[in-house]
Amino acid sequence: MAVDEVGQWAELTALALVTTRIKAVESERPFLARLRTMPLGAFQLSELSYGALVSQRTPRLIRQSDPELFQVALIASGRQRIEQARNTAVVEAGEMVLYDSSLPFDAYAEDSPAGRRARGVMFQFPKAVLPLPARRLERLLAMPLSARQGSGRLLAQFLTTAAAEYPTCTPSDAARLGTTAADLVTAVVSHYLDAQSALPATSRQRLLHAQSLSFIDTHLSAPDLTPQAVAAAHHVSLRHLQRVFQQHGTTVSHEIRRRRLHRCARDLTDPALHHHTIHAIATRWGFPRPAEFSRAFRTATGTSPSHYRAQHLPPTAGEPPSAPGRAKSG
Repeated sequence: MAVDEVGQWAELTALALVTTRIKAVESERPFLARLRTMPLGAFQLSELSYGALVSQRTPRLIRQSDPELFQVALIASGRQRIEQARNTAVVEAGEMVLYDSSLPFDAYAEDSPAGRRARGVMFQFPKAVLPLPARRLERLLAMPLSARQGSGRLLAQFLTTAAAEYPTCTPSDAARLGTTAADLVTAVVSHYLDAQSALPATSRQRLLHAQSLSFIDTHLSAPDLTPQAVAAAHHVSLRHLQRVFQQHGTTVSHEIRRRRLHRCARDLTDPALHHHTIHAIATRWGFPRPAEFSRAFRTATGTSPSHYRAQHLPPTAGEPPSAPGRAKSG
């Protein structure tokens, strides 16, 4: 939903996020803001963009209403200064920041030096989800958290992708995305607090599952992506990793194969890739043998790769003819 007045923005964010007192900052450009909320079961993901403003959550507003939430904001453009729990930080694009709805804060959003409005995604979740003492977590409030490396990068990529793919998700899909996002937030927080060993066993297992899936997605095109490689990357035994995946009703090999087939199906229906042969697409995603790929694809979709492509591409974007003497896969 888009609004063009600060008052409307305050009302909208009070309903979707938390109640704050908002004032616009003088600017040559008119105030414009946009918010898209995406429920993820017990969690919520939001896309926001807005002009320069000051946002304050006061003790009075907290007494009136406190949903007892943590919020993780990923800044995509613009700059934000935040003050909470005696911490002060300037958060730039490519960084994240953690808020607590139960404590007062002052936030100052600015346009970027290039004139881009403040824009980003926010994930909010019940405070009880983080199984760590509140006093320890206060150290991270209003502190810049990197979204460019390690678990922070995995979380940022996941939130951005989840927002983009949300329209295709069922409610069950969305709930699972929320749980995975919460596990990745736990990973980021634990990294900064060096507290992974203090997490309950179930939290560590969910975290390992989420990190492994992110690793698989990042390395799908690698020919040496195997369950053994995933286990080695996370410093656990293959047997332990397989037990974790079995708790989710699947196996590591199945997830690698399923996600590779999904990428193949996506590329086969992309008009921008119509000039790529089926074999080239399959090889790119870890299926170098055409016959093996055709069998796996038919099992997963009920049809051959070539027929699937013909069904989903416009007539002018069909596959180019095969070279003389070379058979087309599918």
